[in-house]
Amino acid sequence: MVLCAGLVLVSAACSKEKKADPAAEAPPANVQVEHTGDSATVKVDHPEQFPVVAAAKYEAAAELNVTGTVAPDVARAVPVITLASGRVLEVHARLGDTVTKGQLLMRVQSTDISGAFSDYRQSLADQTLAKTQLERAKILLDKGAIAQKDYELAVNAADKANVMVENLRERIRVLGADINKPSAIVDIVAPITGVITDQQVTAAAGVQGLSSPNPFTISDLSTVWIICDVYENDLKSVRLGETASVRLNAYPDQTFTGKVSNIGPVLDPNLRTAKVRIEMKNSGNMRVGMFVTATFRGTEKQVHASVPATAVLHLHDRDWVYAPSGGNTFRQIEVKGGRMLPPNLQEILSGIAPGDPVVTNALVLQNTTSQ
Repeated sequence: MVLCAGLVLVSAACSKEKKADPAAEAPPANVQVEHTGDSATVKVDHPEQFPVVAAAKYEAAAELNVTGTVAPDVARAVPVITLASGRVLEVHARLGDTVTKGQLLMRVQSTDISGAFSDYRQSLADQTLAKTQLERAKILLDKGAIAQKDYELAVNAADKANVMVENLRERIRVLGADINKPSAIVDIVAPITGVITDQQVTAAAGVQGLSSPNPFTISDLSTVWIICDVYENDLKSVRLGETASVRLNAYPDQTFTGKVSNIGPVLDPNLRTAKVRIEMKNSGNMRVGMFVTATFRGTEKQVHASVPATAVLHLHDRDWVYAPSGGNTFRQIEVKGGRMLPPNLQEILSGIAPGDPVVTNALVLQNTTSQ
């Protein structure tokens, strides 16, 4: 009897579990979803809960994005030269250093300088002698002791001595020495303020004047060039004098503006690209050799669609929108998103056209279908 009573109780408990409320387990009526045979189409019970808006028309200039590098402005690159040949005693600057105009770069011991000073001192002695002889000849001419031609010869000798002195002074100045500081050592200083972008000299090396490589090259990087490769099919989007936007790979959140100053007249025969040069001010972040992305905007307008930003669903590295497809069904459409537009809009480059209806909040519909 006790065993029978236990079986009756267990049977009653099982009966209660089977009679659980089915309404509590079913999804709410307003989120019931039926997937059709087409995986890109979903069916809902209450489509009115998902507002629809027509894609607006957005006109924008065609954009061309190309890669490039930062290069120094050749017109602002100044070679540091010395006309005096000799041996380098000291080097006071290195490749990559920022130098100011007049800063000491190196010292050279030169026999050209010592020889020029020797000739200069001899010319000073000759000048003094010629001046004394001219004064004596003037006195003798006044007293009739010499002929006029002898006096003219003295005048000519004095003039030649003066010319020789002036020539040697100029020679010493051109060699880079100070006329008031006779020395065989000449100081080579920076001709401009900038960055040393090339160095071809080391301590104890020899320099041969203009016949040897320039010891240094200093570049003024306050203005730089952006050199880009543009395919011939895209050259129609690039025009001289127009502006271009530049973003550094190192600083992707910053955008700079430059002007197209040159379009190469010769194409690379292998790549079929032309070199395009953009000139722009250096904000201080640009370093020679940096990679950049340049954006050119053509003159022809392109018509695209624009939708609320919430209408675009970003899923698996793709962009999607939902569009009504009749009745209570919605179709998922893959699109290519563009720039964000104010206020809270997004440009759609392809996938839908202006006027096409889309669900204003794709994420809500997506969450509903996934329940």
